[in-house]
Amino acid sequence: MNTQLPLAFKAGTDHRFIDFLGQDPLRQAFEQAAEGKAAHHIFLVGASGAGKTHLLRASAGHALALGQAAVYVPLTRAAGMLAEVLEGLSGLSLVCLDDVQALAGNRDAEEALFHFYNRAGAEGMRLLFTATAMPSQLGISLPDLVSRLEQGLRLHAEVLDEYGKRRVLQRRAASRGLQMDEAVLDYLFTRVSRDLHTLSQLLDRLDHASLAAQRRLTVPFIKSVLHTEG
Repeated sequence: MNTQLPLAFKAGTDHRFIDFLGQDPLRQAFEQAAEGKAAHHIFLVGASGAGKTHLLRASAGHALALGQAAVYVPLTRAAGMLAEVLEGLSGLSLVCLDDVQALAGNRDAEEALFHFYNRAGAEGMRLLFTATAMPSQLGISLPDLVSRLEQGLRLHAEVLDEYGKRRVLQRRAASRGLQMDEAVLDYLFTRVSRDLHTLSQLLDRLDHASLAAQRRLTVPFIKSVLHTEG
């Protein structure tokens, strides 16, 4: 793989299979795919906040931990230079492509993905895709690409309810050595966006602030951090 690719996946503790809660069959399908024990190609559909990106990053991280060559590519950022990005992906075991809908209507990007799909099949790569809808509903103008994307295992992810999001956030905090009690969660869920991605970004900031100030996560401390940054 071209090590200069700016979109290369970087493993992190916030994207692990153990933190994907409430949809065990879905998690197991991706874990097995990451290990090379199951589907060569998965196409996952779900709304924003359903954990699609989490599953892709967890899959890439898991494969890397097993000594396999893997990469995560966010297509919302790569669509304008997709041919160049995909050209640099060779000799990989697993490629995780996030937000396929970002390519719809971009003929050059669609053709680049179509040719890469064919090359990946010839090279034995495993491919994991996510999108907001099934391939035939994305507005992709290249019929052959739609056909390819529909050939694999198609799955659907549900958005976590508030209870599930609270448990995810607590678990991610605990993995950093931080305690997040129910009072803190009540404060965050009434004053901050309940989107899990936004909450995870906030946890990053709170982690750094807590470390710098040598303070634990309390409501007054979080108020001071948000006030300072706001």
